[in-house]
Amino acid sequence: MKSIQFNAEGDLIITPSASSSQHDFDFLQGSWHVHNRKLKTRLNDCTEWFEFPATQELRKILQGMGNTDTLITELDGKPFEGMTLRLFNPVTRLWSIYWADSNAVTMDPPVLGSFEDGVGHFFTKDTFNGQEIIVRFNWDATNPEQPVWSQAFSADQGKTWEWNWYMYFCRME
Repeated sequence: MKSIQFNAEGDLIITPSASSSQHDFDFLQGSWHVHNRKLKTRLNDCTEWFEFPATQELRKILQGMGNTDTLITELDGKPFEGMTLRLFNPVTRLWSIYWADSNAVTMDPPVLGSFEDGVGHFFTKDTFNGQEIIVRFNWDATNPEQPVWSQAFSADQGKTWEWNWYMYFCRME
């Protein structure tokens, strides 16, 4: 697992992999069935998961320097839509991943990172229920036809992680 580092001011130090490129998310283009597995509550020692299906569609934007996708499902019998915006910075060679959904209707702080050997690692500082946390996204694209996304929170500066959401992708035919 990739470790995190901080500078003297306590900011995250995020460096790109040697192979980081604007093509890192090319595997995710198109339409997908998504099986979600999510903790019912986060950062309170919950062990109860709920699972739900979704669909997702991704397309490139900005001449291939970014992409956007839409996740559509139902949660608690109500329509739910999530949206991701990913932008590749050719100067830093880092991706910024932004998330918004139809419940909060705000853009979360971007997670930053890159891929190495088919696995992407992305981090940011945020707050959850008034608590400062570090958010981690991992993308496992070692099998590009069945990639897996996962999210974890750390309330102790990355010493421990609570994995709280997994998304298993299967390409639509």
